[in-house]
Amino acid sequence: MHVGGDAYGSVRVNPRRDRRSARGARTRRRGLVIAGALSCLVLGSSGVTWALTNYATTKIEAVDAGVPGSRSSTGAMNILVVGVDKRDNLTRKQQNQLKLGRETGERTDTMMVIHVSEDHSKVTVVSLPRDTWTTVPGKGLHKINAAYQLGGPKLATRTVQTATGLTLHHYVEVNVLGFIEVVDALGGISVCTPVPINDPKTALDLQPGTYSFDGVKALAYARTRATARSDLDRIDRQQQVISALLNQALSGETLTNPIRLASFVDTTLDTIRVDDALRGDLLGLADQLKDVSTDDVAFATVPLADVDYKTPTGESAVLWDKEAAKELFRRIAADETLVKPAKSAKPGKATPTPAASPSAPALTVAPSRIALRVLNGTTITGLGAQTRADLQRVGFLVPETPGNTPRKDFEKTVIRYGPGREDSVRTVAAALPGAELRPLESLGDRIEVVVGLKHAPAKKVTVKEAAASPTPSATPVATPTARTATDNICKK
Repeated sequence: MHVGGDAYGSVRVNPRRDRRSARGARTRRRGLVIAGALSCLVLGSSGVTWALTNYATTKIEAVDAGVPGSRSSTGAMNILVVGVDKRDNLTRKQQNQLKLGRETGERTDTMMVIHVSEDHSKVTVVSLPRDTWTTVPGKGLHKINAAYQLGGPKLATRTVQTATGLTLHHYVEVNVLGFIEVVDALGGISVCTPVPINDPKTALDLQPGTYSFDGVKALAYARTRATARSDLDRIDRQQQVISALLNQALSGETLTNPIRLASFVDTTLDTIRVDDALRGDLLGLADQLKDVSTDDVAFATVPLADVDYKTPTGESAVLWDKEAAKELFRRIAADETLVKPAKSAKPGKATPTPAASPSAPALTVAPSRIALRVLNGTTITGLGAQTRADLQRVGFLVPETPGNTPRKDFEKTVIRYGPGREDSVRTVAAALPGAELRPLESLGDRIEVVVGLKHAPAKKVTVKEAAASPTPSATPVATPTARTATDNICKK
């Protein structure tokens, strides 16, 4: 229907054939944007977008990454996305503006595996920590991000396949400037930090809150490690930025704005390389993804056993929790959903205490992946420091010096936590028997332990697969915390 065709607001109804055509065009355009947005990944110091237009195959460079491709755009597939920090083509002004330094050469700052479900209704993004200590085929033990430097895309692909056990069907590689241009083409994004960030290296000085960033600032936010959990916090920020990009790309401001949509596509054509099979079927994949929304995109990180591993060469690295990681990738290979349906995830706020009960779901987040802050809620001097040491002894991350609460009359120990941290809090509650759980939205994604007079020593907990079961269970076992893109979007 066309309304207001002249100064007097005439109405013209088009034939049904044209309406169907217009609707189909909108649907195809939405699929194009979804596929592009899902690939706008902030990979440490880089990002990516798939420019899916009729001329894309002539613009995007192909790369031989040793992947088999897939027979068509249908069916489940795993895509390795590699962010390459290549600075050789940057001007001195750009290097100074981006705070990147002047090193030459190429390095992978982060790797992600994207799993597209069999029916293409769900997408799972798994972040692989860049400091993962693993076997690089033919090269021995190295950090996973060294594979690209040692053997290019083919060795990077082989290394990830060896570590995860997954077959990688496609490969996408992007460079730092692509992400900046994509963010600017979308008109910027909104991000929210629950903790202060002061990082002279990236020129970021932020207090907790929500911010609107252009491409340069968004890149700095995704790259910084200047928070308690360093690279693990950075992975969380990267996933938040991906969610913000996806949300912005799917908004009416983009889908109904042909200039912005064209800019979103065109600014990224020269920033990515993909395997030849994917380059030839981008439009087919876009059509398959046309119904995906932010509720259908889940983010996870490989569960870790040691976040402060010292390698034989003296480097700081991280070690995967082998059994939990094996279960994670088994579930992905089996096309299982990592995120519970929304209707079963929300009641936690009204009845938080069952998290510590014997009938609660199996623990899914290891202490080594949980950062806590300890507050002394009593008049007993030194109780906070004692509790901090106790929690560190059983494997939790407690980077900050203990503080004190204004009130000094806490009888029981209280575990306070922000939205989305229920899985982690179950582990904390298991280590602090008798503690009271208290959701607190203003905490963001933080967890605080307020020590009371009736406190019990922290006990060691083990996070592993549930009792052996040869068949897949509907209840998640031994998996990392998974969140949807909708969960990651800053609440207004």
